[in-house]
Amino acid sequence: MSAVVQQALKLWGFEGAKVTLIATRENHVYRVTQGRETYALRLHRQGLHSDAALQSELQWLAAIGAGGVGVPSPIAAQDGRFLQIIDGVQVDVLTWLSGRPLGATTKGIDHPDRTGVFRVLGQEMARLHKVSDAWTPSTDFARWSWDRAGLLGNAPLWDRFWENPSLNATDRELFARFRSTANHELERYETTLDYGLIHADLVRENVMVDGDQVRFIDFDDAGFGFRLFDVATALIKNLDEPDYPDLKAALIAGYRQERPLDTNQLDLFMALRAATYVGWIISRLDEDGGQARNTRFIKTARTVLTEYLNRSTQSGG
Repeated sequence: MSAVVQQALKLWGFEGAKVTLIATRENHVYRVTQGRETYALRLHRQGLHSDAALQSELQWLAAIGAGGVGVPSPIAAQDGRFLQIIDGVQVDVLTWLSGRPLGATTKGIDHPDRTGVFRVLGQEMARLHKVSDAWTPSTDFARWSWDRAGLLGNAPLWDRFWENPSLNATDRELFARFRSTANHELERYETTLDYGLIHADLVRENVMVDGDQVRFIDFDDAGFGFRLFDVATALIKNLDEPDYPDLKAALIAGYRQERPLDTNQLDLFMALRAATYVGWIISRLDEDGGQARNTRFIKTARTVLTEYLNRSTQSGG
């Protein structure tokens, strides 16, 4: 056990607790069990978020949890603060959510009622957006923005996808053409699209299923963004599922049970979501499994971007 974890356990009064490392990708996440209570202890990836951004995440989690959305709740340390800095590492603690992930990237969906759970996923996503819109953040609230600049600008949040070193000449031309076309389209529609706080990473691993309830974890990527970006993120990893059209229809129908959703630009956001992963992997190519992910991300993006550009050309966009 690291010295940072040991110090964190003291700050939260968890001495003697059972501690298990369960995730090491973006953050190091530990399952902490003390008596009958279980918590998630997070050591954040250094340099990813500012202290203000993490404090804002915790503030938002508390607000949406109070609004009835199934999310982890922040737990204050013994000094009353939710975020602690230990040897330069940002540390916080959340309640542990019961249930199991909806699935995994390479293993598919793990649920007997696939369309049923996607309908509930759509409903809960809509509730997340609805509760967030009804909440007034503090004046010092600070999270990044998945806006046009964050997606397509010269310094996008997840790196310059069109410069991924694994792209061949044909790919580079495709990605450059997509970036230009998508920027033009988003500029046309951005003022009319539904925009606000979003999770931004509702992939299967971050959707916890417990009975008939669906809950959300891992708000690392959360910030301001287009609501269709959340929808696209929940769908993009399921394109190869045999019942994808049914899953898509169920998610959208569930969302619309709670609040309106204009899907006219969904194809654009599916392409944007696919492209962002090609940027995200650039700084992680040397990590375990990085090359395999990179190949998979480029393959998916190549297909989705080509289909989007073909439809855009046919429609005169």
